[in-house]
Amino acid sequence: MFGAGPLLFALFARGERWLFPALWLWAGVCLLVLLTDRTFERRRLWSTRGLRRELRPMLARFAVLGLGITALVLAITPREAFGLPRRDPTLWAAIMVLYPLVSVYPQEVIFRAFFFHRYAGLLRGRWAMIGASAVAFGWAHIVFQNAVSIPMTLIGGALFSLTYERSRSVFAASVEHALYGCLVFTVGLGHYFYDGSARRDAPPAHVEVSDQ
Repeated sequence: MFGAGPLLFALFARGERWLFPALWLWAGVCLLVLLTDRTFERRRLWSTRGLRRELRPMLARFAVLGLGITALVLAITPREAFGLPRRDPTLWAAIMVLYPLVSVYPQEVIFRAFFFHRYAGLLRGRWAMIGASAVAFGWAHIVFQNAVSIPMTLIGGALFSLTYERSRSVFAASVEHALYGCLVFTVGLGHYFYDGSARRDAPPAHVEVSDQ
Protein backbone atom coordinates (compact mmCIF):
# COMPACT_ATOMS: atom_id res chain seq x y z
CA MET A 1 0.00 0.00 0.00
CA PHE A 2 2.65 2.54 0.98
CA GLY A 3 5.62 1.21 -0.99
CA ALA A 4 4.67 -0.40 -4.28
CA GLY A 5 1.30 1.35 -4.62
CA PRO A 6 2.55 4.87 -5.44
CA LEU A 7 5.29 3.50 -7.68
CA LEU A 8 2.87 1.35 -9.67
CA PHE A 9 0.50 4.31 -10.01
CA ALA A 10 3.34 6.50 -11.29
CA LEU A 11 4.37 3.88 -13.84
CA PHE A 12 1.05 2.59 -15.13
CA ALA A 13 -1.88 4.75 -14.06
CA ARG A 14 -0.67 8.26 -14.76
CA GLY A 15 -3.37 10.73 -15.59
CA GLU A 16 -5.07 13.54 -13.72
CA ARG A 17 -8.45 11.83 -14.10
CA TRP A 18 -7.25 8.87 -11.99
CA LEU A 19 -5.46 10.76 -9.24
CA PHE A 20 -8.40 11.80 -7.07
CA PRO A 21 -10.43 8.60 -7.53
CA ALA A 22 -7.35 6.63 -6.44
CA LEU A 23 -6.86 8.90 -3.42
CA TRP A 24 -10.51 8.68 -2.39
CA LEU A 25 -10.57 4.90 -2.80
CA TRP A 26 -7.39 4.56 -0.73
CA ALA A 27 -8.76 6.86 1.98
CA GLY A 28 -12.09 5.02 1.93
CA VAL A 29 -10.42 1.66 2.53
CA CYS A 30 -8.34 3.10 5.37
CA LEU A 31 -11.37 4.77 6.91
CA LEU A 32 -13.38 1.54 6.72
CA VAL A 33 -10.59 -0.35 8.50
CA LEU A 34 -10.39 2.29 11.22
CA LEU A 35 -14.13 2.51 11.81
CA THR A 36 -14.46 -1.26 12.13
CA ASP A 37 -11.57 -1.51 14.58
CA ARG A 38 -12.84 -1.14 18.14
CA THR A 39 -9.39 -0.18 19.40
CA PHE A 40 -9.31 2.98 17.26
CA GLU A 41 -10.42 6.21 18.93
CA ARG A 42 -12.91 7.59 16.42
CA ARG A 43 -12.84 11.07 17.88
CA ARG A 44 -9.35 11.43 16.41
CA LEU A 45 -11.02 11.91 13.03
CA TRP A 46 -12.84 15.12 13.97
CA SER A 47 -11.60 16.33 17.36
CA THR A 48 -10.99 20.10 17.54
CA ARG A 49 -9.51 20.04 21.04
CA GLY A 50 -6.09 19.11 19.70
CA LEU A 51 -6.23 21.96 17.20
CA ARG A 52 -6.89 24.51 19.92
CA ARG A 53 -3.91 23.20 21.86
CA GLU A 54 -1.54 23.14 18.89
CA LEU A 55 -2.76 26.17 16.96
CA ARG A 56 -0.31 28.70 18.37
CA PRO A 57 2.92 26.75 17.67
CA MET A 58 1.48 25.64 14.32
CA LEU A 59 0.92 29.24 13.22
CA ALA A 60 4.34 30.28 14.51
CA ARG A 61 6.01 27.57 12.40
CA PHE A 62 3.94 28.51 9.39
CA ALA A 63 4.86 32.19 9.71
CA VAL A 64 8.58 31.37 9.59
CA LEU A 65 8.50 28.58 7.01
CA GLY A 66 5.86 30.28 4.87
CA LEU A 67 7.93 33.43 4.61
CA GLY A 68 10.96 31.32 3.77
CA ILE A 69 9.16 29.46 0.98
CA THR A 70 7.78 32.69 -0.46
CA ALA A 71 11.18 34.38 -0.36
CA LEU A 72 12.77 31.38 -2.07
CA VAL A 73 10.25 31.46 -4.90
CA LEU A 74 10.72 35.21 -5.35
CA ALA A 75 14.49 34.76 -5.45
CA ILE A 76 14.70 31.73 -7.74
CA THR A 77 11.67 31.97 -10.04
CA PRO A 78 10.28 35.50 -9.72
CA ARG A 79 8.29 35.23 -12.96
CA GLU A 80 6.26 32.35 -11.55
CA ALA A 81 5.66 33.94 -8.15
CA PHE A 82 1.93 34.21 -7.43
CA GLY A 83 1.25 33.08 -10.98
CA LEU A 84 -2.02 31.22 -10.36
CA PRO A 85 -3.90 33.97 -8.48
CA ARG A 86 -2.70 36.48 -11.09
CA ARG A 87 -3.60 34.39 -14.15
CA ASP A 88 -6.75 32.65 -12.94
CA PRO A 89 -8.11 34.03 -9.66
CA THR A 90 -11.30 31.98 -9.98
CA LEU A 91 -9.41 28.70 -10.18
CA TRP A 92 -7.13 29.81 -7.35
CA ALA A 93 -10.13 30.62 -5.14
CA ALA A 94 -11.71 27.25 -5.94
CA ILE A 95 -8.48 25.46 -4.95
CA MET A 96 -8.31 27.39 -1.69
CA VAL A 97 -11.81 26.17 -0.79
CA LEU A 98 -11.85 22.63 -2.22
CA TYR A 99 -8.26 21.47 -1.73
CA PRO A 100 -8.53 21.04 2.07
CA LEU A 101 -11.73 19.02 1.67
CA VAL A 102 -11.09 16.77 -1.32
CA SER A 103 -7.33 16.29 -0.99
CA VAL A 104 -5.92 17.23 2.42
CA TYR A 105 -8.34 15.42 4.73
CA PRO A 106 -8.24 12.11 2.80
CA GLN A 107 -4.42 12.22 2.86
CA GLU A 108 -4.40 12.81 6.60
CA VAL A 109 -6.75 9.87 7.17
CA ILE A 110 -4.29 7.67 5.26
CA PHE A 111 -0.91 8.90 6.41
CA ARG A 112 -1.71 9.94 9.94
CA ALA A 113 -4.79 8.20 11.38
CA PHE A 114 -4.44 4.88 9.55
CA PHE A 115 -0.63 4.78 9.45
CA PHE A 116 -0.20 5.61 13.14
CA HIS A 117 -2.85 3.14 14.23
CA ARG A 118 -1.92 0.30 11.90
CA TYR A 119 1.81 0.32 12.63
CA ALA A 120 1.80 1.29 16.30
CA GLY A 121 2.95 -2.20 17.28
CA LEU A 122 5.78 -2.19 14.76
CA LEU A 123 7.07 1.38 15.22
CA ARG A 124 7.03 1.80 18.98
CA GLY A 125 9.20 4.88 19.30
CA ARG A 126 7.68 8.32 18.87
CA TRP A 127 10.24 9.51 16.35
CA ALA A 128 10.28 6.20 14.49
CA MET A 129 6.56 6.56 13.82
CA ILE A 130 6.83 10.24 12.86
CA GLY A 131 9.76 9.53 10.55
CA ALA A 132 8.14 6.52 8.91
CA SER A 133 4.90 8.43 8.31
CA ALA A 134 6.84 11.33 6.78
CA VAL A 135 8.80 8.99 4.48
CA ALA A 136 5.62 7.23 3.36
CA PHE A 137 3.94 10.58 2.71
CA GLY A 138 6.90 11.91 0.73
CA TRP A 139 7.28 8.69 -1.26
CA ALA A 140 3.59 8.77 -2.25
CA HIS A 141 4.28 11.98 -4.17
CA ILE A 142 6.42 10.06 -6.64
CA VAL A 143 3.23 10.04 -8.70
CA PHE A 144 4.06 13.63 -9.72
CA GLN A 145 7.45 12.59 -11.13
CA ASN A 146 9.55 15.64 -10.34
CA ALA A 147 12.47 16.45 -8.07
CA VAL A 148 10.60 19.02 -5.96
CA SER A 149 7.45 17.35 -4.68
CA ILE A 150 9.07 14.47 -2.77
CA PRO A 151 11.56 16.45 -0.61
CA MET A 152 8.98 19.16 0.10
CA THR A 153 6.36 16.64 1.18
CA LEU A 154 8.92 14.70 3.21
CA ILE A 155 9.50 17.81 5.31
CA GLY A 156 5.80 18.62 5.36
CA GLY A 157 4.99 15.05 6.34
CA ALA A 158 7.30 15.32 9.35
CA LEU A 159 5.51 18.49 10.48
CA PHE A 160 2.03 17.04 10.01
CA SER A 161 3.01 13.78 11.70
CA LEU A 162 4.39 15.68 14.69
CA THR A 163 1.19 17.70 14.93
CA TYR A 164 -0.94 14.55 14.75
CA GLU A 165 1.20 12.76 17.33
CA ARG A 166 0.88 15.68 19.74
CA SER A 167 -2.77 16.56 19.08
CA ARG A 168 -4.21 13.09 18.34
CA SER A 169 -6.42 14.87 15.83
CA VAL A 170 -6.71 14.38 12.07
CA PHE A 171 -8.47 17.74 11.98
CA ALA A 172 -5.46 19.51 13.50
CA ALA A 173 -3.03 17.85 11.09
CA SER A 174 -5.36 18.69 8.19
CA VAL A 175 -5.42 22.38 9.11
CA GLU A 176 -1.62 22.53 9.11
CA HIS A 177 -1.44 20.54 5.86
CA ALA A 178 -3.97 22.90 4.25
CA LEU A 179 -1.99 25.98 5.28
CA TYR A 180 1.14 24.81 3.48
CA GLY A 181 -0.74 23.34 0.54
CA CYS A 182 -2.68 26.54 -0.11
CA LEU A 183 0.55 28.52 0.23
CA VAL A 184 2.26 26.31 -2.35
CA PHE A 185 -0.54 26.87 -4.88
CA THR A 186 -0.54 30.59 -4.14
CA VAL A 187 3.16 31.43 -4.38
CA GLY A 188 3.83 29.55 -7.62
CA LEU A 189 4.81 25.97 -6.75
CA GLY A 190 1.47 24.34 -7.42
CA HIS A 191 2.51 22.89 -10.77
CA TYR A 192 4.78 20.46 -8.92
CA PHE A 193 1.75 18.94 -7.19
CA TYR A 194 -0.50 17.83 -9.98
CA ASP A 195 -0.10 15.13 -12.60
CA GLY A 196 1.08 17.49 -15.34
CA SER A 197 4.15 18.43 -13.31
CA ALA A 198 6.29 15.80 -15.05
CA ARG A 199 5.52 17.45 -18.37
CA ARG A 200 6.09 20.89 -16.84
CA ASP A 201 9.68 19.95 -15.98
CA ALA A 202 10.42 18.97 -19.57
CA PRO A 203 12.56 21.39 -21.63
CA PRO A 204 10.44 23.90 -23.57
CA ALA A 205 9.89 23.17 -27.23
CA HIS A 206 10.68 26.77 -28.16
CA VAL A 207 12.00 29.93 -26.58
CA GLU A 208 10.13 33.16 -26.99
CA VAL A 209 12.24 36.11 -28.10
CA SER A 210 11.26 39.58 -27.01
CA ASP A 211 10.89 42.41 -29.51
CA GLN A 212 13.62 44.43 -27.83
